[in-house]
Parts: sequence; C-alpha cells; structure tokens
Amino acid sequence: MSLEHDLRELVAPALGADVVVDDVTVTPAGRRRVVRVTVDRALDGLGGTDPVEPLSLDEVADATRAVSDVLDASDALGSQPYTLEVSTPGVSRPLTTPEHLRRNLGRLVEVERTDGGPVTGRVLEVTPSTLRLQIPAERKTPASEVEIPLPDITRGRVQVEFSRPDADETESPSDQPEQPDESR
Repeated sequence: MSLEHDLRELVAPALGADVVVDDVTVTPAGRRRVVRVTVDRALDGLGGTDPVEPLSLDEVADATRAVSDVLDASDALGSQPYTLEVSTPGVSRPLTTPEHLRRNLGRLVEVERTDGGPVTGRVLEVTPSTLRLQIPAERKTPASEVEIPLPDITRGRVQVEFSRPDADETESPSDQPEQPDESR
C-alpha cells in the first residue's frame, strides 16, 4: 500500500460522519514533506436533486485539528518534518467520480464521454446510474435535457461562472437616478 492510502485510512475515522477524505497527497519539499488532505461534505446517498452545502470554514478548521492530532499521535510519517495543509477541493479539481458530480448539483459542468465529444450543461440530478444535465440554449438550438449513463463519463470539469442565470438581478448603475457631483 502507498503512504497516501495509509494516511487516508488513518485520518478518515477522526473526521466524523459529516466530513470525508477526498484525497491525500504527500510531496517532498526540501528536507520536509507537504501533506495535503482534501476533505469534503459526506453524502447521504448518490441520488438526489438537492444541492450539497460546501464545508464551512469552521468545519475545515475542525477537520484540520482532527487530522493534525491523528498525525501527531501516529508514526506513519516517521521522524521527517512535514507541513500539513487541509482544504476543500477547488473548482479546478477534475470530476472523476459520481460523488464529485453529486456535490456540484446546480453548477455548470463539462463532461467528457467515452463515445462522443464533451457535453456542457447544468447538473440537474445524479442517480446511481445516470447524470441528468440541462443543456443551455444556443443560437438556433433550444435548451434541452440529456441523461448520460455514469459509466460513459470519463471525467468532468466545473465551468466557472461569474454571473449565474438564476442569481438575483440587482439594479444596474444605468437604472439608478443620476446623483449630482458634490465634489465641486
């Protein structure tokens, strides 16, 4: 077994029922090592249409303390010094498991399929066997929904959106009355 696997097995029970270990990496950094533990919200099940709340900063801080305590009490890393980094996955993390897709309900993703090109759409539902996406309308093509069998998906990526279509619209500066310039 690898060191990363051993560390994952060591720290996972210390995180409690609401937090799971997503990934563990150990990289050399001079005389030290950097241990990166990525944690995420535990899922009650794969199916569902309700968005999964991201971990709060307090929950990540609690997870950091738990992982640190377990590693300090263990000799899994030996006597070599290390730096511990505990975080949640960022938007650049590839979506490689059904759980990754489930945690991104409501977000715009691009998925690559084994038997076709990439598909970009908003995640509507993830079941144990399929992914349902809402494909946005384009020029002459109306919006549609598509179901993709999970085994046909090789990987995916979250698409960064600076303004979501369902976000509350606020008044634009051009809609507000002009204020006199009082700097004179």
